[in-house]
Amino acid sequence: MVTDRRSLWREPRPVDAPPVGRLDWLLVAGFEVAALVEAVARPDVTWRLFVTVLAVAMVPALLWRRSRPLAAALVGFGAAGLLSVLQLAADTGELGLYSMMVVVILLYSLVRWGSGREVVLGLAFVAVVVALGLYVSFAGWADVFGGSVFLLLFVALGAVFRYRADVWRRTQLEVRNQERVAIARELHDIVAHHVSAIAVQAQAGGVVAGTRPEKAAEVLAAIQSEASLTLAEMRAMVRVLREDGPAAYAPQLGVADLPALARAEATPTVDVTLTGPLSRLPRPVDAAVYRLAQEALTNAVRHAPGVTRIGIDVCREGDAVRLRVVDDGRTVPAAVGEPGFGLQGMSERAQLLGGSLTAGPRPGGGWLVEAVLPVEAPA
Repeated sequence: MVTDRRSLWREPRPVDAPPVGRLDWLLVAGFEVAALVEAVARPDVTWRLFVTVLAVAMVPALLWRRSRPLAAALVGFGAAGLLSVLQLAADTGELGLYSMMVVVILLYSLVRWGSGREVVLGLAFVAVVVALGLYVSFAGWADVFGGSVFLLLFVALGAVFRYRADVWRRTQLEVRNQERVAIARELHDIVAHHVSAIAVQAQAGGVVAGTRPEKAAEVLAAIQSEASLTLAEMRAMVRVLREDGPAAYAPQLGVADLPALARAEATPTVDVTLTGPLSRLPRPVDAAVYRLAQEALTNAVRHAPGVTRIGIDVCREGDAVRLRVVDDGRTVPAAVGEPGFGLQGMSERAQLLGGSLTAGPRPGGGWLVEAVLPVEAPA
């Protein structure tokens, strides 16, 4: 309980308070006109001129109800408390206009838009003013109960809308964090793939540099192109990670882009085979198949000694898509990085879509990565 009170006291103001707009000015004008009309229509009001001036002077506090909610509440309920003191001191009838009920809007705004400190202090002041007013105009316990419930209703409404806004904001933040985690995973896949290609090209360049200089120049051009593409994709990803607002995402690569992974003049040779109707896969499944194939290819290039050929086979089997990536390198287990990357990251990606992934040495040599993903990804 003590912790809850301390957390309420330290709670900041909501960050999404809208500025004063046209509707706010119309609201103030409406209550000003209502106060003047009521003063004219009710000549029996005690101290009518003073009460009318007080009501008219209090209404503009509505413009502060979001930017300075405590000050607005102090003005509104301070005016109400002043009338109660005057009524008690002069022993007159009930003072005030019905239009001064604008204070309930200020009460709601105090709870909805104030900081924790402002809410506590403001509600304490309101409680004193209300208690004084009930004492001065006591007309029975039924009226006391009804008036208290009426005011508590606005306090509850302010708390409910504040809580709902906070939940929505936290949900949006969580969604944004999940998007950034997904982007980080994509960044890892992209960088690992391109850097592995650069490493292979560099090794090939070192082999032919002494005997075929013209071939070495071609290899260097390929390395430059691959490095430029990597930097461009990294910059695009990092730009998205740095943005606070909604990002404009480029279309994700899918199964149709897998043939581009085959490099005809590079070592190892990459063969891509697509079988069955794969053109209308759901977007998450389509992108996952591409990323899984890309990561498996990267692992084979980096971790399979002596690999000369890598096969990527994607086929549609009823309500599932099967991906097989095999290589002919020596059977050495691929290194597994930190959680979320490497084989563990691939397995997590498949499980998120309701599928499975297995990886291990083949009986005839080499390494096999196999994933099965349902076509209809779970919601």
